[in-house]
Amino acid sequence: VKCHVYDGTTAVRGSSCRKVESLYPHPGWVELSPEVLWSQFIGVIKEAVQAAGLHMRQIAGLGISTQRGTFITWHKRTGKPFHNFISWQDLRSAQLVNSWNKSLLLKVIHVIFTVLHFLTGNDRYLAPSFLTFSTHQTSMKLSWVFKNIHEVSWKGKNNRKNNCCFGTVDTWLLYRLTKGSVYATDYSNASSTGIFEPFTKCWSPTLCNLLSIPMSVFPPVKDTSFNFGSTDSEIFGVPIPIMSVVADQQSAMFGECCFHPGDVKLTMGTGGFWNVNTGEHLFASRGSLYPLIGWKIGEEVVYLTEGSISDIGTAIKWAQDIELFTNVNETAKMAQSVADSQGVRFIPGFQVSGDDPYLCASFMGLKPSTNRNHLVRSILESVAFRNKLLYDIIVKKVHIPLQTIRADGGVSNNDFVMQMTSDLINKKIEKPANADMSSLGAAFLAGLASGFWTDKEQLKNLRRIEAVFEPQKDSEEYRPAMDAWLQAMKHSLHW
Repeated sequence: VKCHVYDGTTAVRGSSCRKVESLYPHPGWVELSPEVLWSQFIGVIKEAVQAAGLHMRQIAGLGISTQRGTFITWHKRTGKPFHNFISWQDLRSAQLVNSWNKSLLLKVIHVIFTVLHFLTGNDRYLAPSFLTFSTHQTSMKLSWVFKNIHEVSWKGKNNRKNNCCFGTVDTWLLYRLTKGSVYATDYSNASSTGIFEPFTKCWSPTLCNLLSIPMSVFPPVKDTSFNFGSTDSEIFGVPIPIMSVVADQQSAMFGECCFHPGDVKLTMGTGGFWNVNTGEHLFASRGSLYPLIGWKIGEEVVYLTEGSISDIGTAIKWAQDIELFTNVNETAKMAQSVADSQGVRFIPGFQVSGDDPYLCASFMGLKPSTNRNHLVRSILESVAFRNKLLYDIIVKKVHIPLQTIRADGGVSNNDFVMQMTSDLINKKIEKPANADMSSLGAAFLAGLASGFWTDKEQLKNLRRIEAVFEPQKDSEEYRPAMDAWLQAMKHSLHW
């Protein structure tokens, strides 16, 4: 959990950071303690304001950016949680997912929506025509909760499931900050659950009926840049207006000032996310890309197309843990110190892949002469190769001319990965001076709602670029290495 205090020039005046530990009560389960998260959240705000040398009454507004897909349910009347936060990484719904994906009902749904899409040409019917469930989806985990936690599904006197509130992290924090007076989410967080229909901009009755989830559990959906109310004065001593709530990747997109169709953001952190601003158009696509609502401000609704890559920062952290290097800042120089990886290929697979849960993480092509520089280079090359694969899919599926790419996240500090990615995709990549874009995006959205900043043009003028990576090699020079890497990937499947 991080908090930054920004001034009008976007300079960080004070910061604080605390680690929230994940809980693993059973194999495959990943949870967060709501009380620990709450105390850490309040703690970092107080510490950051103190570090800035400010008083709480000087804070113009609060913007909240949260991880997506992690949720909790609680009792509507008492506010008491029915369970811990269930993380987006949690796999408890695996059996449920498997049975649904093999079901006759899902096959019937595919046929119905394929026919509807053929007859109408409406992309709204395209996504359900190839709907498959995965353990990453909030819908499956919420269905598991209703099937397995008795208190959540308890029916009242009128035989209605009316005692339960559902909320992603943002909704629950809003609820706690306002002592229960505000129960809401925003369009970016809602669309990231997979239960919210981006075409109609409402919670999906079709999906909820299918999974036996009552519609009454979902919060109202508000604008992303919006006065949600103020924090209860007992928490910080004074009420602080909550002026934005936004999902982390959409927030980073806004922080990068990707306001126009064709603007592209690449976040490389624990995982990787490519986001393209598609303006007023919603692109549904089979496979690696999915549509999201970026943000809603007044009448403006901006849509994004997103593709994701697992195991970027995870793989680099693992390499550090086994002492291939001591400081992550060394890795670019280590990779550049050798002409190539000497035929070594690294296949990432530490996290469960949606395409193949049995994908095996591995090094291939090891030789007696292989040293740690070759191993590190092969890990970094795998990041660039996967960026290239996903970028090519975006170019093929998103029929909008793509503009300059703006990169953020911890791995964007690695010059080797950035340069190789630029070479492979033959595009310029900008790296901002401010690396924590999801925090800045939440601040921008809050600042617009509070009048701290006037408009997006003013925000664009506040952008600071630290480095620009332009293509230096022809992508064809990488063809043999990438082909060998793809071959190694095939050997790691279905392990």
